Amino acid sequence: MRKQRKQNHSWTNGSKWRFWKLSIFILLFLTMYNIFLTIKLMYASSCDKNQPDVLFEPIKAEPPAIGCSDILESYGSQPEISKSSTSKSLPDNRDIENDNRPLTVKYNFKLDLALGRSDDRMRYLLFDNVIVGDKFVHLTGLYKTSLATQSSLDKIASIIESSLHWGGPISLAVFAGSEKELNGLLMYIIYLRKCNVRIKERVSFHLAILKDKGPKKILIDDERISKMGCDDPIGVLKSLLKEVNKGVSDAHIYIKSSLNFFLKGISPWRFKIPYPQNVLRNLARKNCRSEYTFLIDVDIIPSKGMAESLNIFLGTQKCQGKCAYVVPTYELYERVAFPPDKTDLVRLANKGLARPFHHKVFIYNQYATNFSRWERFQDPDMNIRISHTVTNFEFLYEPFYIANDTVPPHDERFIGYGYTRNSQVYEMFVAGYEFLVLSPIFTCHWGLQVKKTRPPWREHQNNLNRRQFDQFKKEIFARYNKDPLNMIKPKKKKN
Repeated sequence: MRKQRKQNHSWTNGSKWRFWKLSIFILLFLTMYNIFLTIKLMYASSCDKNQPDVLFEPIKAEPPAIGCSDILESYGSQPEISKSSTSKSLPDNRDIENDNRPLTVKYNFKLDLALGRSDDRMRYLLFDNVIVGDKFVHLTGLYKTSLATQSSLDKIASIIESSLHWGGPISLAVFAGSEKELNGLLMYIIYLRKCNVRIKERVSFHLAILKDKGPKKILIDDERISKMGCDDPIGVLKSLLKEVNKGVSDAHIYIKSSLNFFLKGISPWRFKIPYPQNVLRNLARKNCRSEYTFLIDVDIIPSKGMAESLNIFLGTQKCQGKCAYVVPTYELYERVAFPPDKTDLVRLANKGLARPFHHKVFIYNQYATNFSRWERFQDPDMNIRISHTVTNFEFLYEPFYIANDTVPPHDERFIGYGYTRNSQVYEMFVAGYEFLVLSPIFTCHWGLQVKKTRPPWREHQNNLNRRQFDQFKKEIFARYNKDPLNMIKPKKKKN
């Protein structure tokens, strides 16, 4: 019995020892396996560092659609053109210097100088939608009014401020009088799109050049564009103009004020090549797709939030007959801030720091608008409404107005200066259009203008257009069989 207990005790001790050895073996195995996995993972993470990580590939997506909240956003909160704000408006993250795509693809423009269409009188080649704003078509569906304007290289920087104030689509027709000017103009447009997201999204550019003696080739300095700083758009333009006008003794002097500058002298090509204002106006207007068009000159700046307010007004206003909605235009002293509303504009006018456009230079230009009546009109709120109707229409009246595209086109026989806008407004009056002045919206032109002697070239252009108008008014009489201003005087019979 004792011997049997001893044997059982020995077997139990042996079993415990074998279990202990097995446990140690398993523990050692697991430890070595963990060490092996750790080493393997360490080496796996460091191999082939040049292989791209699929998880961090850039995601390519279309820009988000604009909703109602975007249309009604406060324009007071939008950033001014500055180094910090313009850096955010770069079209993409692509390195421009290392982009070897064709320039037409790289900068998203279509222009073949051999494929332009002719104007009515076969003097110019016209190119529609050379560069289309990224959201131009989309915005056309959201806004009832498009802004149409025209410019040459000299004054195109004014579009920067207009794009700050106007949230809808903008159609801009530009004219290049020489090959150097065309290339400078294209470079500056590309620069504006690179640095200003509002222009890149909203503005579509169209081009007019001379048909016979116009530019023959496009030469864009790609490297120079990549080095243009976004914090000085006026400086960049002055530099381009200096090169375009190199070798010309009649230099240009520009005075910077806000985002505008005023021309002293004139581009050299204008001495021999009159600026085709009406060709450009028709080109800009016909490329608008909204129900209404607001046609202005490029240096006429709309008040803030006008496009959004017009959406509401034109959505409820019912025109009985033929209507043109006049927007009052004022000149502003260069050193004041752009007035945020009508109240501030009237305050500036009372101090002599603002006045009706061309009041000192050519009073008939805007006189029939009746600015004093507009200033006295009490607006109950910020909604647009009709202040009054123009009742004292007179020849040479040329307001900036909003209308649909059924209004008569601008007659393209008038080129250069003189009778370009007032001839078209005169035809509207004869055709039976009613001119309705809107409040509280307005437009402004920088600088209080003073009357001075016209340069010989401008007086020459005005005289040529005056002769053209003698024939024009006869055609208007024949077209409408009306002469409300007694423009057609019967010849006295000889005794």
